[in-house]
Amino acid sequence: MKKMQVEIWSDILCPFCYIGKRRLEKALATFEHAAEVEINWRSFELDPEANPTPGVNQYARLAAKYGKSEEWARQMSANMTQMAAEEGLAFDFDRVVPANSLRAHRLVHLAAQHGQQDAAKERLFKAYLEQGLNINDEAVLTCLGAELDLPAAEVEHLLTSTTFEQEVRHDEYQARQIGVRGVPYFVFDDKYAVSGAQPTELFQEVLEKVWEEARPQPMQLTGTAGAACDIDGNC
Repeated sequence: MKKMQVEIWSDILCPFCYIGKRRLEKALATFEHAAEVEINWRSFELDPEANPTPGVNQYARLAAKYGKSEEWARQMSANMTQMAAEEGLAFDFDRVVPANSLRAHRLVHLAAQHGQQDAAKERLFKAYLEQGLNINDEAVLTCLGAELDLPAAEVEHLLTSTTFEQEVRHDEYQARQIGVRGVPYFVFDDKYAVSGAQPTELFQEVLEKVWEEARPQPMQLTGTAGAACDIDGNC
């Protein structure tokens, strides 16, 4: 039987993407057919041209981007930290190192070839949002690749080439084709889309709905039972 496909467009730099990942996982933990669900992560760069200035922290960057005060950026980040804590995540925006995410997306594509796509996504989220690691740094990505048991030679080649960049661009092209303008963005069996880090309960409802629609149960018609033979040989 074909598995249910869930495609997720996200960016490592997006806090709501990590929160959305955890909420979907909680929904899957209560879903009877979770073993028949296949997750596919798709790349999406919120700011492809990002080239953060060394020494400029996350709060100053956000304030400049939105034309707000640094105090506003700190309050917004504190609210997001509280939301993440409710999902068991420990965001630390004081330590976040603003970075370009292209290399990290390419590492996820490499990990997918070794059955480690979801693990790579999880590790990169944690590195960026909880541990204050620079996810565009070669040494950091080399260490993370080793943690994921990815072949060292392939990780080294990735970091000294443009390997998997076309795959990232293709994911982003697909996102544009279906009108994705923000992440996280979840697509279930190419049929239903969920935008944003929605509550766990909504993910549970969508999983059940998609499963039932793809695998309808026989309908028992009402009325008097017709002539039949049963499994005990009675006719």
